[in-house]
Amino acid sequence: MNLNHQAMKPIPRSKLRLAAGKQYFTWKRYWKWYTSGANMASDLQLSPLDYKVSEHHTPLLRKLKDVDMQLQYNKIVNLKLAAERLDGLLLKPGETLSYWRRIGKPTRRKGYVDGMVLYYGGFKAGTGGGLCQLSNLIYWIALHTPLTVTERHRHSYDVFPDAGRTQPFGSGATCAYNYLDLQIENRTSTVYQLKLQLDDTYLYGEWRSADPCPYHYEVYESDHKITLEPWGGYIRSNEIRRKKYTHDGELLADEYVTENKALMMYSPLLPAPEASPSAHSMEWQPDSVENSK
Repeated sequence: MNLNHQAMKPIPRSKLRLAAGKQYFTWKRYWKWYTSGANMASDLQLSPLDYKVSEHHTPLLRKLKDVDMQLQYNKIVNLKLAAERLDGLLLKPGETLSYWRRIGKPTRRKGYVDGMVLYYGGFKAGTGGGLCQLSNLIYWIALHTPLTVTERHRHSYDVFPDAGRTQPFGSGATCAYNYLDLQIENRTSTVYQLKLQLDDTYLYGEWRSADPCPYHYEVYESDHKITLEPWGGYIRSNEIRRKKYTHDGELLADEYVTENKALMMYSPLLPAPEASPSAHSMEWQPDSVENSK
């Protein structure tokens, strides 16, 4: 048996054990923030920089079986509040974007409401739920730029089937305040800018730059497979890669980006346009509690 897959076998843990683990990783992150000395991006400029480098948009509402649509509407409230903290952010050479350090803790006092939060292969309502849609979008468009992703966490569970999927499995970045962060560093010599907006239907994101980008990128998956483990669970895995081209179409590089492994919470052998995730209490892992799309 693959030992990495064996480590994904659910192990029941008490609520106290899970809460203690969360507190440990939260305070570990606070300590890292205040001792790392990293140069964090903080300047905003609402007027867009001259050159669009990458863009993408994702739908705000999805009908998911057994999920109250009110949680989806609440998610939009949360996304608007978080996007306001990031829209127009300048990422200068040598600076790092920290998703959570820039947004801050999502609390009711700040106007955040209950949205859907993925929780150990299931889901629940939680304050600020839905912000993973924003981190997913920012990560995806960053992969189509020369920016360097220095921290990204994969989803530990594959909760819903692929109905309507337009991106490779595992091409998102899960987030949970504050220990599951998304961090992107600018190691180039030009200024980049993140632009975000919402309308009634979509969340839109762009990376723009002060100078023309000399490359374009194609992000794709390889070695996609689903394996049935001896302990009875299905593990879905793949590798995310990207091709780097000149604007004349010359292939410069075929780069490894990351790998993904996720425990499937639905049967891959049954046709299911919608699925109901089942709730579990599982072993604490720092990439196991997720805000959801």
